[in-house]
Amino acid sequence: MGVPVAGVRPLSGSYGLSLEVVELADGRKIVAKHGKGPRPEHLLTEGRMLQRLQGEIPVPRVHHAEAELLVMDYIAGSGGGGASVERHMAELLVPMYRKRQPFFGLEFDTTIGPLPQPNPKYDTWVDFFREQRLLFMARLAHERAGLSADLLRRIERFCEHLEEFIDEPAHPSLLHGDIWGGNVIASGGKVAAFIDPAIYYGHYEYDLAFMTMFGTAGRAFFDAFEALMPGFDRAGFEQVRRDVYLIYPHLTHVLICGLSYASGIDSRLRRFGF
Repeated sequence: MGVPVAGVRPLSGSYGLSLEVVELADGRKIVAKHGKGPRPEHLLTEGRMLQRLQGEIPVPRVHHAEAELLVMDYIAGSGGGGASVERHMAELLVPMYRKRQPFFGLEFDTTIGPLPQPNPKYDTWVDFFREQRLLFMARLAHERAGLSADLLRRIERFCEHLEEFIDEPAHPSLLHGDIWGGNVIASGGKVAAFIDPAIYYGHYEYDLAFMTMFGTAGRAFFDAFEALMPGFDRAGFEQVRRDVYLIYPHLTHVLICGLSYASGIDSRLRRFGF
């Protein structure tokens, strides 16, 4: 950064990574994230994801990214939200979602938490979500986390009928991929920054579904989003498609947090007749 370090304050890290707020001699504050991480080049990938989001939504500016070190701006604020933060999230996300992207997938593979997230190019959303999200993560959860063979077979049968439950979007959109309260820094009733992304080009409704998993987005968000996003079928999303999309983060949480999250998959499959 070109100046001496004046002080270092540790923050809580995760997935084997250390995290510190570093105060520089010229008064600037940065965040240093370092360590081997759960995957090869994990921090390099995180840096690339933040750089791709730069200019789309508020994210920390990346100063340096390599396999075992990520240096970015420190963003003051806290977690949590409230109605004004939710409305601001909608205002920030809609322009990103309305921008047409070239395909479903991404130019590079990414991660969601400590897990791999493959992003090969697809022309259709339903095929991408079926193959590279639901089936990929279900098979990984079966291999690594004890997801039962019966539940895996039910997911596979459900995936054979996926086009009956979700729609093709008007175009691919850039997604953050992991929006929950811990990944939103708020200050003064506004969103100061989104952090820890899991980006790819997909259907914006996946992001919306994820935001409901831990109560990050409620009525204030969806009222604002519906007003700003032409063509958003709120009723169909809330009645059917949200539960389809929530199967994927439940699969990732089976791998990260344990089999207690399998019950959320089971109940949704039963609801859809599988």
